[in-house]
Amino acid sequence: MKETGQRQVSMIRVREHFLQCFQEREAKSLRVDGPPSQVRASRWADVQLNRVQYVMNTPIKALSSILEVPSDQYTIGFKQELYDQWDQQVLDELYQFTLDELELYYAQPPSSFSLRDDLLHMMTNYLQAKTEPFRAHLLGQYMRKTIPEHIKSLQFIYNYFQVQGSVGQGNWANVPWIAIMHRQVTDSTQKGLYVTYLFAEDMRSVYLVLQYGVTDLKNKLGTKKAYEHFEQKAREIRAMMPNTRMNTEDPIYLGESGYAKDYAASTIAHFHYEIEDMPNNEQMVDDLWDAVETYLSYVQRMGAAPSNEWANNFEEVVTESPEEEPDSVVFVRDIEVKETLHNIQEYISQRGFYFPESLTHNFYLSMKSRPFVILAGISGTGKTRLVRLFAEAVGATIANGQFHLISVRPDWSDPADLIGYKDLSGNFKPGPLMNVFVEASKEENRRKPYFVCLDEMNLARVEHYFSDMMSLLETQAWQDSSNDTQQADNTMHRGRIVTAPLFATDTLNTEEDQSRYGNLGIPENVYIVGTVNMDETTYPFSKRVLDRANTIEFNAIDLMQLPRIAEDSQQLVEVVPVEQSFLRSDYLQLIDALGDYEDLIRRTTEQLVQVNHILEDIHAHVGFRIRDAVCFYLVYNERFGLMTEEAAFDLQLLQKILPRIQGSQSGVRRVLVDLLKLCLTGNTRIPSPLEDDDAFWRQWSRGGTPPAARYPESARKLVYMIRRLDEDGFTSYWVS
Repeated sequence: MKETGQRQVSMIRVREHFLQCFQEREAKSLRVDGPPSQVRASRWADVQLNRVQYVMNTPIKALSSILEVPSDQYTIGFKQELYDQWDQQVLDELYQFTLDELELYYAQPPSSFSLRDDLLHMMTNYLQAKTEPFRAHLLGQYMRKTIPEHIKSLQFIYNYFQVQGSVGQGNWANVPWIAIMHRQVTDSTQKGLYVTYLFAEDMRSVYLVLQYGVTDLKNKLGTKKAYEHFEQKAREIRAMMPNTRMNTEDPIYLGESGYAKDYAASTIAHFHYEIEDMPNNEQMVDDLWDAVETYLSYVQRMGAAPSNEWANNFEEVVTESPEEEPDSVVFVRDIEVKETLHNIQEYISQRGFYFPESLTHNFYLSMKSRPFVILAGISGTGKTRLVRLFAEAVGATIANGQFHLISVRPDWSDPADLIGYKDLSGNFKPGPLMNVFVEASKEENRRKPYFVCLDEMNLARVEHYFSDMMSLLETQAWQDSSNDTQQADNTMHRGRIVTAPLFATDTLNTEEDQSRYGNLGIPENVYIVGTVNMDETTYPFSKRVLDRANTIEFNAIDLMQLPRIAEDSQQLVEVVPVEQSFLRSDYLQLIDALGDYEDLIRRTTEQLVQVNHILEDIHAHVGFRIRDAVCFYLVYNERFGLMTEEAAFDLQLLQKILPRIQGSQSGVRRVLVDLLKLCLTGNTRIPSPLEDDDAFWRQWSRGGTPPAARYPESARKLVYMIRRLDEDGFTSYWVS
C-alpha cells in the first residue's frame, strides 16, 4: 500500500512481500523466526507461496479492526472509513512504525547477565578449582545452577529444553560442559542429539557444538566402531542440515583424555572461541541462537523421535526423507501448541459446530494427561461430534483408519466383547479394539495418532468389559527399545511408552495369532474417549473408573449459538496431520515433571491436601494417582500457556474430585458446603437445609451474579449438588 498509494492491494503481492522479508533475513543469517510446522518446510527458502496465506491468517485476524479482506480473498486493504480519515503523513507513520517494530522484535532483548562473562568465569577459575575440594564448591554450583538459569532466561530457550551444566560427578571433570537438550529427543548427554558448550582441558578455549551422545553407542559397538559410525553419520546429518554459520568442516580439539576424544569424535558442527579472542556477548548469544535453530530444524525434520530411537534407529533416522512422503505428519513444538489448538477450534467451527475454545483446550489437556477421557452429558450435545472433528483436524479420519467409532452394546459383560476371545477351535477372534491396536502398533503407523470413540460407553457396566484396559493403563512405563527392557530408575526417560501385554504369546495357538496378537499391549499412540449419557438406561461409574479418566461435562447448552456462516471465515482451515507426540503423555510419574515444575507441583499438591481433608469425612479422599494426574494437567497447561493456573485447577477439581461424591447422608452436605467455601473468595455463609433462602441459590442461575470465586466452575456444580440433596434427599455429580 505504501508503494501503490492505494487503499487495497493484491493479496498475492502481499504474500510475495511477506515471504521475501523472511527469506532475505534468512539469506543474510539475520535473526528470523523459523517457518511454522504447518507449512512443512524447515527454511523460508523452501516455503511455497501458496502456503504463506496460512502463516498470514493470524496477523491479519489480529488486525481485523483496521483491515478488511473480501470474501474472494484476492485483495486486502484498510477499512474504507479509516482510510478516508488518514492523510499521507499518517500512512508514512504507520509504515515507519511497522519497520521499527520489526527491528525491535528481532533485536536482542536486554539481559541481566552476560553469557560471555559466564564462560570466561569458568575458563579463568576452573583449573584453580580443580586443586580444591570438589564437594559443595562454589564454582561447581555456578556451573550446575547459575549458568543454566541464565541460559533458560533467553527468549529462544523454550520450555521443552532442558539445560544442564556439569563439572563432574564426585571428582572434577577434565572437560566440563553445559548441555541444551530437547526433552523429546534426549534427557541425557550419553545419547541423542543436543547442543552443548565443551570446555577444553587447558581452559584456553570453549566450543559451542551440535553433538550426538557418545556413551551409549560406545558401550554397544566399542570405541573404534563407534567412531567410524559417528564419522559416517555425521556426514549424512550435515548434508541434511539447513544453512548455518556453524563450522561443519574442521575437527575440534579438547585435549588428550578419553572423554575429550569422545566428544570431539561425536561433534557434528561447532563454533570455536579462544580465551584471548572472545567475541562480544551479543555475538555469542547470536551464535547460540543459530545453534539452537539448527538443532530445532533438524529435530523438526526428524519428527522429534524419542531418545532411544535416535540411538537404536540412527541409520533409519538420518536417511529417511519426510518431504517425499505426501501424508507425513508434523511435529508440534511447545510454542506451537496453542496455535495448533486454535486451528483445531477453527476447523470445528467451519464445519458448522461450536464448542468454546476453553473446552477444546480442556479436552486436549485431558488427553495429554492420560489417554482415556470421558465426555458426559445429555443426549444431542455434540460429545461424539467433538471427538470426531478434533481427530479429523489433526489428520485422523475414518477414511485413513485413524478414527474408529465403537458402539457399546448393553449385553457386553466381559473384555472379550471389546478385545477378543479364543473360539472353540482355539483360534483367536479379535474384538474391535484389538484390531485398532494391531494397526496402530505397526512400525509405519507409530507416529500417527489413533482415536477410539466408545459411544454410549455406560450402556453396559464399564467395570465389566473395560476392566482389562484399566488395569493395563496402570502398567504404563518407559521402555528402552535398545535392549527391550523397561526403565526402573527415576530419571526422566523419553523412550516408547509400553504396557503389559493383553495376551502372552504362549497363550495363543497358531503362529499367525502369535505373531499378530502375542505380547501386544496398548500402543502409546491410541487415545480412547468414552461418551456417556446419565439416565435410567445407563449404569453409573465406580471410583475405579473415575480415578483413571478426566470427566468432561456437556450440560451447559446455548441453543442460540448458531453455526457460523461462510462469509465470517477468511479461509478454510486445512487438516494438518500431527505427530502423535502432540497428544502423548510426557510424564508417567510425578518425578518426571518435578525438576522443572517443582513450585507448581507443590502449590497444586497443597491445594489437594486441603481438598482431601474435607473429603476424608465421607471416605471420598483421593490417592497418588489422582494427585499425579492433576499435577500433570497443570504442568501441561503452564508449558503451553493455555489458561490461568486457577482456571486449570478449577477444571481438575470439577472433573477429578466432584464426580466421586454422592449420597444422602448429612455428611455429604457438610463436605459439599466446605468445598463450596473453598471455591469462593471471602467469607460466604451457605444456608442450611432448613432455611428457605432461594435468593442465595438463584445467584448461580442463568443471568445471575454469583459471589466471587477462585474456582467458579466447581462452585456452580457444587451449588447444583447441594440443592439437589436438599430437595431430593440424594445427590450426585451426574445429571439424570
